[in-house]
Amino acid sequence: MRMESDLNRFRKIVRGKIKKELRRFISSGDLIARQGKKQVTIPLPRIDIPHFQFGDSQQGGVGQGKGEAGDQVGQGEPQPGEGKAGDGEGQHSLEVDVSLAELAEILGEELELPRIENKGKKNIDDKQYKYTGVLKQGPESLRHFKRTYKEALRRAISSGTYDPDNPMIVPIKEDKRYRSYKIINQPVANAAIIYMMDVSGSMGDEQKEIVRLTSFWLDTWLSTQYAGLERRYIIHDATAREVDQQTFYRTKESGGTLISSAYRLALKIIEEEFAPSEWNIYLFHFSDGDNWSGNDTVECMKILDASLLPAANLFCYGQVESRYGSGQFLRDLQKHFGEKATKITLAQIKDRDAIVDAIKTFLGKGQ
Repeated sequence: MRMESDLNRFRKIVRGKIKKELRRFISSGDLIARQGKKQVTIPLPRIDIPHFQFGDSQQGGVGQGKGEAGDQVGQGEPQPGEGKAGDGEGQHSLEVDVSLAELAEILGEELELPRIENKGKKNIDDKQYKYTGVLKQGPESLRHFKRTYKEALRRAISSGTYDPDNPMIVPIKEDKRYRSYKIINQPVANAAIIYMMDVSGSMGDEQKEIVRLTSFWLDTWLSTQYAGLERRYIIHDATAREVDQQTFYRTKESGGTLISSAYRLALKIIEEEFAPSEWNIYLFHFSDGDNWSGNDTVECMKILDASLLPAANLFCYGQVESRYGSGQFLRDLQKHFGEKATKITLAQIKDRDAIVDAIKTFLGKGQ
């Protein structure tokens, strides 16, 4: 019990450290580089629990070693060593494994994100195994150790073979007990995320890194809200194409931008793969705000109004500031939709420090 209490206390300390440094973790790419399949490794300042440490019994001290009256106490004789002494304090860090689910929970608490409301769309059934009792027969993988030991102990005591001085208990076949279970079909909501990004010449490496960091945290949060989560990636300049995740973040193109090409491809993917009656659909578009012409911007608004917004739970536009981008598209969206739009959220991401505010803006509606 003491060990479990200390472990829980340690976890609370780690959780507090992560909350305190969350903004730095969000704006840093190091965390994503440490990502595993279901967890990340987070470097934290070293956490030391106070404890007593015994010194070397040969070390000089009060009443020990050589000394004369009037010598300063506690300064033992200098010890020989190797190497050149440094004048700086050593830096110690502790690496802690944190599950993505716990990381998302911390993100939700710190940014005060609401849980996403179920939109009542069609669900899929996920098989869950629930243990319901104990049987005398079953596979060894389901053997109940505690119940088996109790049965063997009861048999040994009742038969008079139990020796308190040598309390060895060896279960026999009649002692073994096994867990029984039943399969429960639990409904799980389907969700699809379609990421879109401008990869034209005005979008540099830093802008793409900001998109990568923002997408990681969006994905982390939505993964805790839906068990069945699908992802699609679209890059565009003057034309759009669907790519895998790695290509999405590393592609660099040149030339102009037609944003409507990405919206048309997103609509095509929705129509072919994600029926709105069966899927919760999230659209995230990142750009520096440049578009080829005003006519294409008008076309974008038509596609959003007529097709994408009715099909989606949420459409989020993140404008990543670029020295080459005009930023006009964000103003066009604000002018067209105003502040009353319920399915669209807009965020201006000036730099990495603005990622936290963008995430809160995108996910703050709980849709």
